[in-house]
Amino acid sequence: MKAIKLLVEEHKNIKRVLAVARKLSLNVLEKDEVDFQSFYDIIDVVRNYADKHHHSKEEKILFKKMSEELGEPLASGPITAMFSEHDLGRLFIYNLEAALEKVKEGDQEAKLDIIANTIAYTDLLHRHIDKEDNTIYTFGENNLTEESLVEVEEECNRVEENAAKEGIQDKYLTLISDLEKRVK
Repeated sequence: MKAIKLLVEEHKNIKRVLAVARKLSLNVLEKDEVDFQSFYDIIDVVRNYADKHHHSKEEKILFKKMSEELGEPLASGPITAMFSEHDLGRLFIYNLEAALEKVKEGDQEAKLDIIANTIAYTDLLHRHIDKEDNTIYTFGENNLTEESLVEVEEECNRVEENAAKEGIQDKYLTLISDLEKRVK
């Protein structure tokens, strides 16, 4: 199914951002260097590519369809867990942004919060992506009706087409490549 393959591809792009975030955290630890612009760019990618673009397809299309069709045990178990992890990731990013502001204001101890929230977020997302790629998506593909799979496909295509008109994919893939170049 193309929509699932696209979600997996987007996960690969998100993992690229996670690798950059870890390297930036290492620079804070080893060099006492905070690359504010790169951290803010990561926050932008996370909020607008990973969360608004990618997670919205999961939450509003695939997970919604799985919950509706495959029942309460799935909806209140694994799907709820995925939503909770999305929310926890949002909290780590919010806390990261707050820590960056504190460091800008002179609070050197907040560098610990930059590292802690970045590493917590990257660890969470790696585990989360693994569960989605290897369990949730496969379960949905194997258990949703053909009609539902077609509906998910069509809705994801609409989201992609609208995002392409706005240049979302190009903007964030370019930014991800730029971030990778900055930390080499």
